[in-house]
Amino acid sequence: MNEFNASRSSMTRRAFLGTTAAAAAAMTVGQKAAFGAEEIKFWDMVWGTGASYTAAAKELVGSYQPSGDNLGVRYQSIPWANWYQTFTSAAASRTTPAVSSGAAFLPFYFIEQGVIAPADDVVAGFDKSGTNDFLPGVLDAMKTDKGYAAMPWSMDLRVIWVRKSLLEKAGVEAPTDWQSFIKVGEALKKIDVVGLGLAGGSTTTDGQHTVSALMINNGGGLFATDGTLDCVTDRNIETLDFLNELVRKGIIDPYAASYTSDNVTRDWLSGRVGMGFGQTGLDKNFPTDQQSDLTVISPIKSTRGDMGTVYYINPLMMFKTTASQPSSEAFLTWYLDNMKVFWEKGVAIDVPVRKSIADLPNLKQNANLQKSIAEWQPVGKTIGAQAPRPFGALNAVDGGGAGAAFIQQIIEGKTASKQILETLQAALEKVVK
Repeated sequence: MNEFNASRSSMTRRAFLGTTAAAAAAMTVGQKAAFGAEEIKFWDMVWGTGASYTAAAKELVGSYQPSGDNLGVRYQSIPWANWYQTFTSAAASRTTPAVSSGAAFLPFYFIEQGVIAPADDVVAGFDKSGTNDFLPGVLDAMKTDKGYAAMPWSMDLRVIWVRKSLLEKAGVEAPTDWQSFIKVGEALKKIDVVGLGLAGGSTTTDGQHTVSALMINNGGGLFATDGTLDCVTDRNIETLDFLNELVRKGIIDPYAASYTSDNVTRDWLSGRVGMGFGQTGLDKNFPTDQQSDLTVISPIKSTRGDMGTVYYINPLMMFKTTASQPSSEAFLTWYLDNMKVFWEKGVAIDVPVRKSIADLPNLKQNANLQKSIAEWQPVGKTIGAQAPRPFGALNAVDGGGAGAAFIQQIIEGKTASKQILETLQAALEKVVK
């Protein structure tokens, strides 16, 4: 869910949760197959740099020329507003598209519900053609006992960004661990700069990303290694204690509990935020003359000496409601083979998951992206940590309301860490069966 472009109210996968799903604007592109046959639908979320990404995606799909009896494609842009309800309602009414991008755990939920067409034949096609250059572990992360739930196309990896000029003004170096993060935050507070920028309002999951990253940073998470819900652990309590200290010392803005993505975006752009978690392309959402002031730092160590962060693998899934499964597979394969233009044009801000794209010259020259791939991706885990693999119930955790209340309690700083986690556990038990 990218986060910091005032023109689009935050660029994350879920940054538009505060608007209505009815805002989706259908854009018909592409060519119909011969003899006026019907088209298949492609739903695409608003990724990357927002409007410019959508325009590039529309143009790319518009260039698709189906071969043989395969059908053409109709492109429809879908906002992140109420994404959970949009997809679950479509599945219930059997009005899902043929192919769609979407939130990280949707395909795992849908394959369990029997509405997803597994992507095994698409994977086999890449293997047969010798073009399977997906980065290690990425395809495996899509595999379930029912087959590949989806094809990966990018990774939303959360890293810590700092504004170099603000740290210099405060007279401090970038933090290397939790204790130095507090010291840097205190120094920034003295110059009226927020030390950990985040948005905790109910219309965004920005704050949830940050807290998930810090839990994993401390070797914790919401689940045990056997996949059972396990929020109330010593490591998670330590993480919330750390956040509570940031709140008490004014390093986290007290107004962040009600912040929208717009609010935190404006604070980043105005120079009021000095540090915070963001996507690997956060700097691309700033004016060109400010981009060099932003830099990705190395992963910081928790009090226990652990490192880690959260990531989401962005999927492309196929639904059984397609008018033609061969057409869905042909388009999905073509789309994966041609989407490098998103990174060439600079409209994609997530990490590419294919080596042929990661090796593009402009990405090789991107020091922040290369640091993210080399140092942050190896220590990343999903919000299902410490469970061994993703599962369908994570869709409700990712899109449900329990997370927003959890973040707001943390920022308000009035409740003990263990009690906050107990409340979260009780809320999640209602949706995680």
